[in-house]
Amino acid sequence: MREVLTSDGLGELAEMDLSTIILTYNEAANLPRCLASLAELHCPVFIVDSGSTDRTLDISLKHGCACYSHPFESHSKQWQWSLAFLPIKTSWVLCLDADQSLSADLLTDIKAALSAVDDATVGFYIRRQQVFRGSLICHGGYGNKYLLKLFRKDAARLAMTDKVDHHFYVDGPTNKLHGVLIEDNFKEHSISFWIEKHNRYAQLLAEEECDAESNPSNPIRPSITGNPDQRTLWLKDKWRRLPLFIRPAIYFAYRYLWLGGFLDGRNGFVFHFLQGFWFRLLVDINIDELRHADKLERT
Repeated sequence: MREVLTSDGLGELAEMDLSTIILTYNEAANLPRCLASLAELHCPVFIVDSGSTDRTLDISLKHGCACYSHPFESHSKQWQWSLAFLPIKTSWVLCLDADQSLSADLLTDIKAALSAVDDATVGFYIRRQQVFRGSLICHGGYGNKYLLKLFRKDAARLAMTDKVDHHFYVDGPTNKLHGVLIEDNFKEHSISFWIEKHNRYAQLLAEEECDAESNPSNPIRPSITGNPDQRTLWLKDKWRRLPLFIRPAIYFAYRYLWLGGFLDGRNGFVFHFLQGFWFRLLVDINIDELRHADKLERT
């Protein structure tokens, strides 16, 4: 572990038994809003940076954060390192991306939840609200998405098989907070940035799916009636059984028509089409290429 810079106030007593961790890489556009939204929590904030060349670290220090540097391999590995090696003294951690910020209602919910939490509860799911190019996405399955972002540090683990997204898993009782976590990546307001990013993600997600075919495993039991992560794993298992190239069209129609994505307007159409069809089709093309390459190697 190499500490880059540490704020003078890190050792001060926090108002709650809570610390926040934020992963960064060239997040000068997003970080000020994220950090400003945390101010009322009065908790230590740890920045884990992977080589930013913009003003990310300057902004972090200005807000009194403790900054650490660690090479990036994947989101799951970066989070695993952060939970294992950061000098966190609190029992609870809030894990955020730099493009996420807390609403006023969520601040209130977190304070109330941690002030009254029992010994058995190990985590809280938080409702994410997606913003795409300045427009709120409320439909198509994106109006009620819950993520495990607040949990007891020692209770959490990650699936190292995740190459794109990361998911925290805990064993034990969890609850939901209904205040909103706003996700709005200012860098993605440029559609060329969004497309370039998702082109990379499509390759990684294809590799992840091919790995899952040869070595199927789940960090927790998939269940359609379980917690949000169990339902997601159950749906992923079903998704992998659908035929390539057909499933993106089915998924887009389901999101845009059945789940009301069309109600999100013009920008909503762009988002649901690109994220729900184009991106999923790109993943399938990459999977097809990987399978073909694998067959050639076997012959």
